[in-house]
Amino acid sequence: MKKKIEILAPAKNLIQGIAAINSGADALYIGAPQFGARSNATNSIEDIAELVKYAHLFNAQVFVVINTILYDNELETCRKMIWDLYEIKVDALIIQDMAIFEMDLPPIVLHASTQSNNRDADKIKFLKDAGIKRVVLARELNLHQIKEISDTADVELEFFVTGALCVSFSGNCYMSVANGERSANRGSCAQNCRLPYNLIDGNGDTLIKNSHLLSIKDLDVSDQIPNLIEAGICSFKIEGRLKDVVYVKNNVSYLRQKLDSFLEGNEKYTKASSGKCTYTFDSSLNRTFNRGYTDYFVNERHQSIGSWESPKSKGQYIGKLIRTVGNSYEIENGNLLNNGDGLCYINDDNEAEGIYVNRAENGFVYPNVLKEIKGGTFIYRNNDAAFIKIVEREDSAIRKISTKLLLTESENGFELTATDEDGNVSSVNIEHPKEPTKNNESIEENFKINLAKTGFTPYTADEITIQFSENWFLPISKINEMRRLVFEKLTEIRLENYHVEEQPIVKTSHPYPETKLDFMYNVSNKLARKFYERHGVTEIEKAFELQWDPGKSRVMTTKYCIKYELEKCPKYHKDTLGVKVKEPLVLKQGELEYKLKFNCKPCEMEIWEKDAEFEIEED
Repeated sequence: MKKKIEILAPAKNLIQGIAAINSGADALYIGAPQFGARSNATNSIEDIAELVKYAHLFNAQVFVVINTILYDNELETCRKMIWDLYEIKVDALIIQDMAIFEMDLPPIVLHASTQSNNRDADKIKFLKDAGIKRVVLARELNLHQIKEISDTADVELEFFVTGALCVSFSGNCYMSVANGERSANRGSCAQNCRLPYNLIDGNGDTLIKNSHLLSIKDLDVSDQIPNLIEAGICSFKIEGRLKDVVYVKNNVSYLRQKLDSFLEGNEKYTKASSGKCTYTFDSSLNRTFNRGYTDYFVNERHQSIGSWESPKSKGQYIGKLIRTVGNSYEIENGNLLNNGDGLCYINDDNEAEGIYVNRAENGFVYPNVLKEIKGGTFIYRNNDAAFIKIVEREDSAIRKISTKLLLTESENGFELTATDEDGNVSSVNIEHPKEPTKNNESIEENFKINLAKTGFTPYTADEITIQFSENWFLPISKINEMRRLVFEKLTEIRLENYHVEEQPIVKTSHPYPETKLDFMYNVSNKLARKFYERHGVTEIEKAFELQWDPGKSRVMTTKYCIKYELEKCPKYHKDTLGVKVKEPLVLKQGELEYKLKFNCKPCEMEIWEKDAEFEIEED
């Protein structure tokens, strides 16, 4: 049997979820009423139920995100909510908190969120043996590590393919808590990483002023899809539960076409859901929100990944500014621009600035405000007005399930049978006198023309067969009625035949790979503690949110490295290193101040609060 490969799309709400399905998503992930890592993207049980029904029609799955850490007083609320989600037939829950394993739960499938420290093969094997069906891998992994995990753990593997990157390890960031008691692990990230900072060396000298030194580019590993599939990935996840519908449709359609091209004629892999999509727009990742793209570490560390000029969307590169003429700009490829576009460029202070296009004609742009821009400056479009207008239309992405129709005569009338691409069959009969056509002429083509008018149904009639013993007459109104009824019945049959996998949760006691857990394991309640203790853990530090020591804490660990970005890495830049930077390096933004610690052996950087004390490692 061929292995199914899936595109997993974000759904901020019901409307965007339907749009993602129509654009070609094989699965969706959506926030529950509570306990999701995006507190501004919650949804009612009723809306999720409606989305589940729509997705299942196309054999697409719906995963519900419950990936925050839980406090003791929230455990029962969470348990009841999980039962509600089970009743509406969601396909799986994406979880972080191990407390959920200790609850009295229905037999619902569980996926381990990327915030569960999913970087090591032995820990992922542990999660699989505990009952996790799928693991959302850390973004920091490379192809070799993914392959090792796949070979070791024998569990479904999901990997982010496009979208924003969290600079910390798998979202385990504590800057928000330390600087305002807003917990990223509780769905309220303040995005301190996107602020501008000054970089100060150990001598007190300012090396860089007012740059977004922790802001990194967005992820795009779409060109690596074949390699990632061979390494063991079965689901490609698009980041973006807070993004708009144009972003979602653009990303999904782009990846759908890219993946379909790989799957066509493939003997090992196949798509994971039903239907075929058509689009009225040409998708391209750079036409919606992006900070520029990186493949991060999937091919090891090999390029700069910082987006220091701005944390905002840079967009699509258009061309260089040729000159300013009167109250307009002449721009390379300016013919690509339209009235209403938003443009972006980097000014002399290395900061991103924007202008709005009032009018674009003959390669010249007439902005709302004429700013002084040097010739040769790179111009980007970060708001493509014409593209947005097209993609926002409901009919810009349409998904249809292929069917074959067979119209035959029956004892008392006629029968229409629909067989869909998945082998589901529905039939309707109508009683109607069998009367020959005038002059015994065939009107088969008229029947086919009207049976093919599937309109707003989710079906196409790609093959229509008429089998009559004579040239019977049948009114077009009856043909239309039979077509409507057979597709309504087919929808009912498809939903009835959809199989929601169930997986009872069985308490296990196999040993966890560690016996001591620090705060990064986010143990914030009695049930999570009980889970780890049953699996042999003897020392468990409380979650950061419950034991923060102001001014002295480690608030982030990351594979991203400012020394590397500065080309001062003793490993990668040893031949061009020059004078070493004096440590400790400090990030400063107003009253905020952090020390940087570089651990060169594992190739990681740590961020500590300003009063922390630590030894500086020799390179």
